[in-house]
Amino acid sequence: MTTRAGKMMLQGSPLFRGLPPATLERIAALATQRGYRRGEIVFSAGDAGDALFGVVSGRIRISAGSADGREIFLNIMEPGDTFGEIALLDGGTRTATATATESSELVSIRRESLFELLEREPRAALELLRLCGERLRWTSGLLEDAALLDAPARLAKRLLSLGEQHGEDGADGRLVRISQEELANFLGVSRQAVNEQLQDWKAKGWVALGRGTVTVRDAAALRRKVSVAR
Repeated sequence: MTTRAGKMMLQGSPLFRGLPPATLERIAALATQRGYRRGEIVFSAGDAGDALFGVVSGRIRISAGSADGREIFLNIMEPGDTFGEIALLDGGTRTATATATESSELVSIRRESLFELLEREPRAALELLRLCGERLRWTSGLLEDAALLDAPARLAKRLLSLGEQHGEDGADGRLVRISQEELANFLGVSRQAVNEQLQDWKAKGWVALGRGTVTVRDAAALRRKVSVAR
């Protein structure tokens, strides 16, 4: 069963936005909504890709395991975002793990129901292809960064990206609610390495540090750090 908030999420999602009201009502009728506790796994890498998910409220972390057994954070999904489309389309298993980082509400649409919709609504099918292309570019960018940028430059780029997508405007700059441990997991480096770099940037006035937060005070300096490393 989908709540009013769930229906509003579907209506506002880029994937379904612009579809006729009657079609949106059918989608909402097909969708299932449920809550997830902080730390609860939505799906794990290797699970069957049998549903598409959308975030109504909360935050969902997308992560994958590295060759040496460490967890690497890939992305954060927030209200209005959809995820789980890759395995859904090709019928394969999940390529990553999705975990609620706070109490969250999600809607999901089963693969069979979504495919029936896509056959009737080519606009939604094209939007789903666009979403897959966007995610592919994101993944390719991560691989390129890992190959071409050193750790400080990757940290600078990730902070800028997180600030643009998930940050909050504050008196001193763009505040990002993320721990140093989480940043380390995004980059695949140690927490100590992240702390040492952030302390250096703090001394230069580029960032401000708080409990579980990083505020980007000088975005231009961080951008120069990225461009010089290329």
